[in-house]
Amino acid sequence: MALIKVDFFSQSLMRTVTIQAILPVDKILEVGEELPSPKPFKTLYLLHGIFGNDMDWVSGTRIQRWAQDYNVAVIMPAGENKFYVDNERSHEYYSRFIGEELVDMTRRLFPLSHQREDTFIAGLSMGGYGAIVNGLKYHQTFGYIAGLSSALILNMIVKSKDGDNIPYMNKRSYLESVFGPIDQLIGSDKDYKALIEQISQKDIPHIYMACGSEDFLLKENRDYVKYLKAHHIAVTYEEGPGGHEWDFWDKYILKVLEWLPLTDKKEGLSSGHVQ
Repeated sequence: MALIKVDFFSQSLMRTVTIQAILPVDKILEVGEELPSPKPFKTLYLLHGIFGNDMDWVSGTRIQRWAQDYNVAVIMPAGENKFYVDNERSHEYYSRFIGEELVDMTRRLFPLSHQREDTFIAGLSMGGYGAIVNGLKYHQTFGYIAGLSSALILNMIVKSKDGDNIPYMNKRSYLESVFGPIDQLIGSDKDYKALIEQISQKDIPHIYMACGSEDFLLKENRDYVKYLKAHHIAVTYEEGPGGHEWDFWDKYILKVLEWLPLTDKKEGLSSGHVQ
């Protein structure tokens, strides 16, 4: 498994950005076993949560090991507390970066499949919101969406206020610096419910969601699953013990890989798997 750091200039963000890429190009099997025939990798674009960076998933989970086992490329960008949405005022087009530029750049850099059915997006918390919104917005690119403990908090954002005793990430002024005018948020391309209603049902990607039974975002995730089902959208939803924490996400990112159409699973030899 190769872990590669890439710096490149982003036109969407008008600066140099850093991403991490996991590529199982150096997989070694036991004597007598053959690797799958070479072909472009299926690819998971994996988004971190608030306060995180492009190394979060590598540091917090066993995604490197499982990417090797499932023979899938994993691309991890940095979202910088900006919820992966476009902001015209600051010229920070994170949504365009995730849904267009990052996919195009990584496909030019690495041997990745260009097929929609081989291109996946997932994330946790803020990244779960980003995966759902951008997976829907760019549904012609992504065939599968997975959100873990997703920050589906538009109702909170709409009602947000400023005040000395309010954490900065809940303040209206901060949220407006990220999302733009709050009074224009509902019904926009940042609204995960409005996007569902704007897309033909046959074009909506496959959706997986999970949330911990002690997670403070449990109600919001249950409500969105209920909304999807009310609109006859197929969704796989799971709950399990845990809060808003890495122990839960480490367990459920494996469940995401098990849910995705990954058919080349085979454990390779490594320092953590020696026969």
